[in-house]
Amino acid sequence: MTKIRTFIAAFIILTGATQCGRPKAYQDHAICPAITIDVLNKYAPVKNQGQTSLCWAYAMLSTIETEHLMQDDSISLSAAFVLRSLMQEAYRRHVLRGGRDHLSDRAMGQTLINLLQEYGARPLDSYRGLPPHAFHSPDGQDLLTDSRTLLKETRLIAQKAVRAGTSPAEFSSTLETMLDERLGRPAQKVYMLGAEYTTQEFARSVCRPDEYLALTSFTHHPFYKTFPLEVPDNWEQNHFLNLPLDSMMTLLDKAVRQGHGVCWEGDISEPGFSPQKGIATIKDKSSLSPNASTRQQLFERRRTTDDHCMAVIGIGHDEEGNKLYLMKNSWGATGPLKGLIWISETYVRLKTIALYLPRVVAEQ
Repeated sequence: MTKIRTFIAAFIILTGATQCGRPKAYQDHAICPAITIDVLNKYAPVKNQGQTSLCWAYAMLSTIETEHLMQDDSISLSAAFVLRSLMQEAYRRHVLRGGRDHLSDRAMGQTLINLLQEYGARPLDSYRGLPPHAFHSPDGQDLLTDSRTLLKETRLIAQKAVRAGTSPAEFSSTLETMLDERLGRPAQKVYMLGAEYTTQEFARSVCRPDEYLALTSFTHHPFYKTFPLEVPDNWEQNHFLNLPLDSMMTLLDKAVRQGHGVCWEGDISEPGFSPQKGIATIKDKSSLSPNASTRQQLFERRRTTDDHCMAVIGIGHDEEGNKLYLMKNSWGATGPLKGLIWISETYVRLKTIALYLPRVVAEQ
């Protein structure tokens, strides 16, 4: 850990958990083995990403919300405003690259942080979106959202700008009008607890640009150095700090036990991943040992892919003493734990693509 702290200090220059008993849902062995909660951090209500690929936004927003909730600062952030920001960024990139940039609503947790700093953030109550593209109805219930229409219309506007040979600014008003019609027009200012903010000021008040550290663990790059992770959703070429597997897991445990929000990004294609049962385990334990060599092979053979993001909110153990991590999903309040799911330590060690946790955890 001393080596990690030393690296983090150089990297910066260069560039309350509660205890509770077993939840009732897990007293029924027909659902899954009994699990006892050791740590449970505060979290905002489970949301539904609908017909979008915005799990990365929901998970990272939830991570930021937990960070504030654990400090008794209640916030709930708008995913609809993130979608609007993503379309603005997609339009800009598409025009500047002459129409050769791929438009998608897939991304990584770091993309959410980048969008917050560039376009700002809004509380959920101030920007919920409009049906049929709304993320939340007026009564707070989640609505299914289809972002494909937004992507299609954004692409059409960008293509007009490319054909006209203009700068992104020339057709930006057309884009804004479309986004206003589809998602609703945001107010110019954000008002919170009697204070007035711009969207960028509000974003910086809930998440500093350097607040979170992006971690990964793969052996095809040197440890304790950063590199752009080679997964399709990292189209921004964001850099991740590469740590030995045990060191990455130690920081994960440390962050959760200290009451911090953590965003998990990884593979959910294993047959043992079952939201319906509220648990994810590795079934093929005989050939999938949870070590660095095995996870590297799975990654290089594309058996570990960048599928999904969730927020880590707790730690528990089963009757045999095996550790599990409690994660908050973004598929609505489904399954025995109403949108939460237990992920075994073995699963996390093998199938994690990246983690995002507060930088202060590694500096301590």
